[in-house]
Amino acid sequence: MVDKLLEIKNLNIEYNTEIATVYAVNGMSLSLNYGETLGLVGETGAGKTTMALSIMRLLPEGIGEVTSGSILLDGYDMQSISEEDVRKLRGRTVSMIFQDPMSSLNPVMTVDDQILEVLKIHNKDMSKEDLDKQVDNMMELVGIPANRKNEYPHEFSGGMKQRIVIAIALVCEPKLILADEPTTALDVTIQAQMLGLINDLQKRLNTAMILITHDLGVVAQTCEKVAVVYAGEVIEYGSAEHIFNGKKMHPYTQGLFNAIPKLDENVRRLDTIEGMMPDPTVKVDGCRFVDRCKHATEQCKNAPAMLEVEPSHFIKCFLFDGSNAKSTGKDENGR
Repeated sequence: MVDKLLEIKNLNIEYNTEIATVYAVNGMSLSLNYGETLGLVGETGAGKTTMALSIMRLLPEGIGEVTSGSILLDGYDMQSISEEDVRKLRGRTVSMIFQDPMSSLNPVMTVDDQILEVLKIHNKDMSKEDLDKQVDNMMELVGIPANRKNEYPHEFSGGMKQRIVIAIALVCEPKLILADEPTTALDVTIQAQMLGLINDLQKRLNTAMILITHDLGVVAQTCEKVAVVYAGEVIEYGSAEHIFNGKKMHPYTQGLFNAIPKLDENVRRLDTIEGMMPDPTVKVDGCRFVDRCKHATEQCKNAPAMLEVEPSHFIKCFLFDGSNAKSTGKDENGR
């Protein structure tokens, strides 16, 4: 068995349109062990979903392109294997919980047929009786009575639709789940139930997960490791303890925490990060956060290195260069 379930090295992804080329992911590197949970945090447009789609080779055909870098999933090079081999991995090795349950399900197919579709692809020798039993078990596992399996998506509430999407993703017991904002469309009560359900299923099946979100509270509840993404690159990476309780923090990460309401403080207005992310159609040579950073200097016009500010905690910022941190010559995965 390979040491890591997922290894992404220096990944670059572009969207080529008639209007312009969008540089969506810029040198992103990540790794994930078996059974581990990684939170991917960043604002809209940071490249989180694009990275997840590239793992499953689901980038828009003819538009999205991996221009450089590598993706190794369970020992397979996802950029070089055939489309047929990729189909064998989808569902069995890696599955995705998409952001919007309303549009993720086929409105003209019953819930039973949609779960069965995945099972049949990966279990061609399984009898119909065993397939039906597996569907029943999975529906009960996600908290939906099995006797509702012949109903259509419109007959379920938003929370129950999300449970069905989770059932489809987990029915073949994949090694990796890509959860793309799985609770965004849900109210707070259902959100808590979904997070509890995902955590419970993950422990039962020993499944690794990448949780894509902008909600730091969700990350704190569910993730062992955290990667902060900005303008298509990882700018901080470490354990949840490093990110939430560490004394050293990237200015952008600090800005995210300053924008969260605090129960022990009564303030009229929350802090904000001024400005916008850089134009994704323009290549940036230096630090991508420079125009929004209060600590920016002339040095920031150059690209900062990923620095190990403490063991297994990496920050890409000149603030930690020199005596405050050591440049390891490695990326955030220690390579």
